[in-house]
Amino acid sequence: MRLTVLGGCGVWPEAGQACSGYVVEHDDFRLLVDVGYATMPRLLEHLSVDQVDAAFISHGHPDHCADLNPLLRARTLRDARPPPLPVYALPRALDAVLALDRPGMLDDGYVLHEFTAGSELEIGPFRAQTRLLPHWVPNAGVRLAAGGRVLTYTGDSGPSSDVVDLARGADLLVAEATYVHEVPEDSKGYQSSALHAGRQAAAAGAGRLLLTHLRPGTDHATARAAARDEYDGEVAVATADMIVDLP
Repeated sequence: MRLTVLGGCGVWPEAGQACSGYVVEHDDFRLLVDVGYATMPRLLEHLSVDQVDAAFISHGHPDHCADLNPLLRARTLRDARPPPLPVYALPRALDAVLALDRPGMLDDGYVLHEFTAGSELEIGPFRAQTRLLPHWVPNAGVRLAAGGRVLTYTGDSGPSSDVVDLARGADLLVAEATYVHEVPEDSKGYQSSALHAGRQAAAAGAGRLLLTHLRPGTDHATARAAARDEYDGEVAVATADMIVDLP
């Protein structure tokens, strides 16, 4: 299994970076997990749009799904179209982004598979377990298993025992860490810090921790140090073009 980071910025993209977006590969199947602001140009540095086999969107905030629109445009508005893209999302999560163009314009470019959080999905070679994790809008964390390896991604989530359950024994936990130590009062329960991510990675026994969704301007070394206060394993911060192999 291989993870390629297209972007890991929270809220808005920093210069040269992008918001949440990842490609997870196994057996030549390429699953796009989230496709936030500015991920489309990063994607094209690695793959053609035809090479994306499916997409999984954790929730409907635009820093996680906005670039689904240019992705579908690039697949649909051409003479030689690839097959419709299977897109997995919670009910109504993509209503806004799919309504950006005139009605019906992109309908031939995708097949929407809406699922209930808690469902298990088969997406190509991946067995995907989903869990509803706490955020302002419904957010599906996902545990992807293939080839004896496991990757867990939280989307955006406040601290929760469900994150620990979803990441239990995972080879890699990709965890939202918008803040470093403390989450502001108005966001408590809906977002996490690097400290929380480290604590949950330790409780889950995850093999490695990748912090993501840091607010622009956050010092990466400080975030890593906060996570290491709670977790003894390898800690990194998701940045564009990073590749993580799970051999």
